[in-house]
Amino acid sequence: MTTVKVKGMSCQHCVMAVTKALKEIEGLQDIAVDLEKGEAAFKETKPVDKNLIKDKIKKAGYEVVTE
Repeated sequence: MTTVKVKGMSCQHCVMAVTKALKEIEGLQDIAVDLEKGEAAFKETKPVDKNLIKDKIKKAGYEVVTE
């Protein structure tokens, strides 16, 4: 599982928006977005460009936090 920190989520609608954005990316499965932790976790069935993941989440209105 890969986990990314997502900034800007405040409610269940936010969780749904991030989940939907990630489901649009081919190669991701078992997507789990956790509002409490501010994280999105997923399994990659094939290599996925991290910038694509960031862009999709950003277009949904949220920000990926990189440590």
